[in-house]
Amino acid sequence: MNNKNINLTANKLVKAFLKNRIISPIPSRYTKKIAQAQKIRKLCESKIKKPIIGFKAGGTGIPVLKKLKEREPFYATVYKHNFLKNNKSVRINKYTLGIELEVCYLIKKDFFYLKKNITKKNITRYITHMAPCIEVVGYRQRKKGIKTLGDLCSDFGANVKFIIGTKKKFKKIKVNDLKTNISNNQINHSVNGNTNTVYINPINSLKFVLTKLKKDKIKFNKNFYVFTGSTVGVVPILSKGFYTGKIEKLGSVKVKII
Repeated sequence: MNNKNINLTANKLVKAFLKNRIISPIPSRYTKKIAQAQKIRKLCESKIKKPIIGFKAGGTGIPVLKKLKEREPFYATVYKHNFLKNNKSVRINKYTLGIELEVCYLIKKDFFYLKKNITKKNITRYITHMAPCIEVVGYRQRKKGIKTLGDLCSDFGANVKFIIGTKKKFKKIKVNDLKTNISNNQINHSVNGNTNTVYINPINSLKFVLTKLKKDKIKFNKNFYVFTGSTVGVVPILSKGFYTGKIEKLGSVKVKII
């Protein structure tokens, strides 16, 4: 594929990302296959010089992966300017896909010195805190819906903003079967979920992201967050106002949609 064309496309996406603008859809040849979408995502991220806060897993719902004929999720970088504290406001547009409720982990930077193979058991020693988190997802492009996993992956993982609830010191809580809920009481909109919808469970999703970071030889000199994927799917935003997410044993998180 023409390197000049892919570079020009990446530049357009990066500009839209930094300026919070909407552009015309990028050519489908960059999104149809996940390998090509990963390539343009990594190229875009290499052009961003803003501070990094962590990484997200995307496409963690196994039924969704099967429907899109993909074998595994993807990961993407999360930047500090898109990371908000509890109760903050997020402005949306008609290309916002929806809202998700996730488990996130704060990971020690010492993880990058791990020489052994990554397992669900040995990564727990690097977790300092865990928290409920809301992700507002959407495109920087004039397109709606999801045709391929590459649609999400290529557009910075389709992450618009992350809002984090109160962090709790990590305890080996079994997160494979926790009830979750996201709601907007002003319009009586409520969606239930479960942590077992997240690529088997959030720890397994965390392992996936950390394994990919190691494989891609990414190094980080600060503690960082990993956002493990939605426990309620992508919930449509039916109205503006406050949305509250609750995860059993972890607590709650709230965002104001404007």
